[in-house]
Amino acid sequence: MDYDQDKVDEMTLALIYLVATGKQEGGGARAWKGFDWNALLRLYRKGWLREPKIKEMSIYLTEEGFRKAQELFLKNFGKDK
Repeated sequence: MDYDQDKVDEMTLALIYLVATGKQEGGGARAWKGFDWNALLRLYRKGWLREPKIKEMSIYLTEEGFRKAQELFLKNFGKDK
């Protein structure tokens, strides 16, 4: 199936924001690693995730990744005021 990988990456990042915990000032956040492995690798290459390790149950957003995830989540799932 042919699809837009950038759109999949954006929705994956937005959903990671939904489940992210442990946000720290000047750092990123942590989230459950229940997403497509190829999408996670692309997010890592874009600088939005720290290197995903195979044996860990969590992934870690970079500060830039957390900001982008929040922006995409609000853009796609936020309620209009």
